[in-house]
Amino acid sequence: MSNSANNYPKLHNAMWPGLVGKGGPGAEPGIDLDTMLDLTAKAEANGVKFDGVDLFLSAPHIDIDSTDDDLKRVADKIAGKGLAIGSVVAPVWKGTGGGSAMGGEEERKKFVGQVRKGCRIASAFRKLGLRSGGVVRIDSSASVTEWDKDPKGNTKRIIETFKEAAKVAKGCGERLAAEGEICWGGMHSWKYMLQVLEGVGQPRVLGFQADMAHTLLYLLGSNAPEHRLVPEKFRWEPEVFHKAMKKLTAALRPWTIDFHVAQNDATVKGSGAHEKTGKHCMATDPNGKLNIARDAGYWMRDGAGKVTRKFKHICWDGCMFPNAIMTQQQTWNDILAAMIQVRENHGWKA
Repeated sequence: MSNSANNYPKLHNAMWPGLVGKGGPGAEPGIDLDTMLDLTAKAEANGVKFDGVDLFLSAPHIDIDSTDDDLKRVADKIAGKGLAIGSVVAPVWKGTGGGSAMGGEEERKKFVGQVRKGCRIASAFRKLGLRSGGVVRIDSSASVTEWDKDPKGNTKRIIETFKEAAKVAKGCGERLAAEGEICWGGMHSWKYMLQVLEGVGQPRVLGFQADMAHTLLYLLGSNAPEHRLVPEKFRWEPEVFHKAMKKLTAALRPWTIDFHVAQNDATVKGSGAHEKTGKHCMATDPNGKLNIARDAGYWMRDGAGKVTRKFKHICWDGCMFPNAIMTQQQTWNDILAAMIQVRENHGWKA
């Protein structure tokens, strides 16, 4: 029984933190889907629970080549825990069956092929009655370094590939959301991201996925200093932060169709000076630079401060935390509490 004044947007938890950054050489083992679902289903804060999950369409969680029977078993498992399904991540990358969106013809065909498979699975969950909204999430599957060798040509190829992917999604009755993440070539600054979105020019089919942790680094120009929105000697002065966030969200909010609640300490990690990715933090991390409950409003309210109601669900995203933290129930209770406050501040009753 919920004590919340607002019941929209629905609150989802991402399953991919169980796999991202896990399982490789020197890394901790992945956390299986059953464990991630259990932790999500058991989470509770002030009498409120998670409403659903967003899924990673990659083995060992969910094989992109799953049969209809496989998907039915997954859907039954999730429904059995009282959870719905929202957005899904298509594994468009090299090594998972995909390819670079700015690569050669064969790689780009593989990219679109993975989008097609992802849309089939998303549609299957919809037909099974467990998914009423959400998107299929993509990125360029290309590094910033490679993109930088031919910015105009590579952006043009990304746009062409995304247009083909959008045709597939539209045919399946799905929408694609391109993730605003500084490690993806052609998407690593807010201006480059806009070039791609506007180049595709199909906002009803292909939009933007805003992650609070990743988009924060757009302000700093972490992989594109030419597009930074705050001074180099920025010290997180509230008035400077507010002005920069207003400019960023005014540009990207009209394209935003999927939203991730997250925290960031404004540091980056990765390999090499030009291959950085945003560092997610726990919701309660004292080093986090975001006021989660307040700053979600930059994305969830329009320029006049009115709640947009564009997202029927919002999702927590926090990757690459130690398994010892991720397997503690309190971790997810704290995350859920932060999500509830976002909904109280910027949600609605329906």
